[in-house]
Amino acid sequence: MSATAVEAATGGRRGRPDFHALPVAGVDALTDDAVAVTFDVPDDLAEVFAFAAGQSLTVRRVVDGEEHRRSYSICAAEGEPPRIAVREIPGGLFSRWLTRELRVGEVVEVQPPSGGFRAPVGAGERHLCIAAGSGITPMLSVAATALRDPASSVTLLYGNRTTSSVMFAEELADLKDRHPARFDLVHVLSREPREVELFSGRLDVGRLRDLLTRLVPLADVDHVWLCGPHALTSGAQEVLTALGVPPERVHVELFYVDEAPPELRRADRAAPVGETSEVEVVLDGRRTTDPLPRDRTLLDAAQRVRSDLPFACKGGVCGTCRARVVEGEVEMVRNYALEPVEVEQGFVLTCQSFPVSDRVVVDYDA
Repeated sequence: MSATAVEAATGGRRGRPDFHALPVAGVDALTDDAVAVTFDVPDDLAEVFAFAAGQSLTVRRVVDGEEHRRSYSICAAEGEPPRIAVREIPGGLFSRWLTRELRVGEVVEVQPPSGGFRAPVGAGERHLCIAAGSGITPMLSVAATALRDPASSVTLLYGNRTTSSVMFAEELADLKDRHPARFDLVHVLSREPREVELFSGRLDVGRLRDLLTRLVPLADVDHVWLCGPHALTSGAQEVLTALGVPPERVHVELFYVDEAPPELRRADRAAPVGETSEVEVVLDGRRTTDPLPRDRTLLDAAQRVRSDLPFACKGGVCGTCRARVVEGEVEMVRNYALEPVEVEQGFVLTCQSFPVSDRVVVDYDA
């Protein structure tokens, strides 16, 4: 994604928007362990919460005096009330609250839409969506938005364990019924046999290659959307590259990262202990300088003096903590959010970056 596209994805904002208290308009069960939460946006915030297909919302909650944030992809079509889907994670602080405890009428602190996982949905385009599990969330937004254009089409390859674990099963079926000639829906189940052997098993490299070569005219695809675990997205990228799909047509989003691949782990070396780097942070035009330890990430260390620093997942996935290194050197150990062109321009994820040089300046406003 180009720098211009990044600006467009954030509405041109380099400052960080505030959280707003939004009433919950609906909590709808999707599976035994997943719900869709719809927010009621007042008229005076309608423009603030206008979103593009594929973007996400960051939700904030304070528990025992400590602030926590999570980022969730929007699953509604553009122009509809913002809605997120949440699957419960065992022991999850946010997911259990949202799936088991949240009720209609309660108020949730929500930040305006953000995220670069989006592209202009143009007329007459062909979209290929590949998702697994909760990765369907942004895909539903992309598909429903794209299919509004009578000349556009969508193919969705959706992997799950069993039929009962499929999120948005009814909505996807309804979308297929409304657009039978323009929406191709393929369910692939890993723990439940299908009549067609090709649709039984995991969406691994081999199965993806078979599905794409046998079912999808890749030469006609304008955009490819990938969302799921790292193994799925990396495997799909490998297959797409081998089949000749240009990388600029492929858009990638991760919904969960359980462990960084070995090549993204921090180098095995002892970091100096103590406050050994002078770090200057620029945010919303305000500069703050403080000596920070090299054995902690820029985000975690700088939050001692700048509690307003933006963050959500702290896993190198959402890109909320993106900033540009304008002076000095840092080591970024994980990156699932920044495009290569952004890294070349000096942008880093501060939740994954450690100071290396004696002085470092990072600009969140860049």
